[in-house]
Amino acid sequence: MAIDTLRRAAVFMALVLAQALVFNYIHLFGYATVLLYVYFVVMFPRNYPRWAILLWSFFLGLSADLFTNTPGMAAASLTLVGFLQPYLLELFLPREAPEKLKSAMSTLGATKFFLLALILVWVYCLLFFTIESFGFFNWLQWLYNVVGTTALTVLVLMTVESIRR
Repeated sequence: MAIDTLRRAAVFMALVLAQALVFNYIHLFGYATVLLYVYFVVMFPRNYPRWAILLWSFFLGLSADLFTNTPGMAAASLTLVGFLQPYLLELFLPREAPEKLKSAMSTLGATKFFLLALILVWVYCLLFFTIESFGFFNWLQWLYNVVGTTALTVLVLMTVESIRR
């Protein structure tokens, strides 16, 4: 358990640093930004303690907020995604799946992993950009941000997962 926690902490720090130093400066067409740190929440295995998922998600969101100057927006959005992840993962698993099954492309299959990542990233982007806009005054920009960031993030997640195999 301690090895798992240390490994998770190392991935946590690597994702926060990658987001803060690289991905925060990439804005495709002015709308789409890669939010790689959502990958951390997508990867929680089956039957991981839900309270731990919520804590990891909240602190990851808080760390992202510190580097992006978005007070509480990433923390709130990522905590919701952390809350939904175990329930959505159960929808994509077969009934006789092992207890500690990892959420990965190699175990779920490419299609199921893609759908799981797509739903979780979409929920994150929907809540994040809704809180950011705090209304629908410029709803077209809001829509471009949600769709563009979701598509770009899922594309990068699938690429990372393919390389990680």
